[in-house]
Amino acid sequence: MDPATQAAMDEALDDEYKARATYLEVIEAFGPVRPFVNIVESEGRHISALLSLYSKFGLTPPDDPWAGNVAAPSSLADACRAAVKGEIENAEMYDRLLAGVDETAVRQVLQRLQAASRDNHLPAFRRCLAREESGRGESGRRRRYRGGKRGVGRGADRRIEQR
Repeated sequence: MDPATQAAMDEALDDEYKARATYLEVIEAFGPVRPFVNIVESEGRHISALLSLYSKFGLTPPDDPWAGNVAAPSSLADACRAAVKGEIENAEMYDRLLAGVDETAVRQVLQRLQAASRDNHLPAFRRCLAREESGRGESGRRRRYRGGKRGVGRGADRRIEQR
């Protein structure tokens, strides 16, 4: 593997570790709020996809330096704002990394991760920010999280309350 490709994998993995750690801190501070609770799972899948590349090529992945080393923003609106910025920077990072990677398997994974950030995470965090700035956000609602693997959506809350 050429050094530029391995450096791209290292940078991508570091960025995904950072996003996961940040989103876990937001959940710790504000509870299992959308979209953080959903996207933190996605970040774990991104990390797994990158780790599979390390395994495929017989490389040792760098350790996660971010777990427990980030702080949540002071409000959910600030968390959403920071996440929007982070996902934009993530997509730009993948543009830059992809320009220097020729290995097909690595390119495919990086392109999938970029698409997930750009097409799924970024719009979700933009909606989060719009809700928080309008005062209709998760933090302003009277709903309570009542457990369940994905039980934080509107439909799930209605089903729980109807029981």
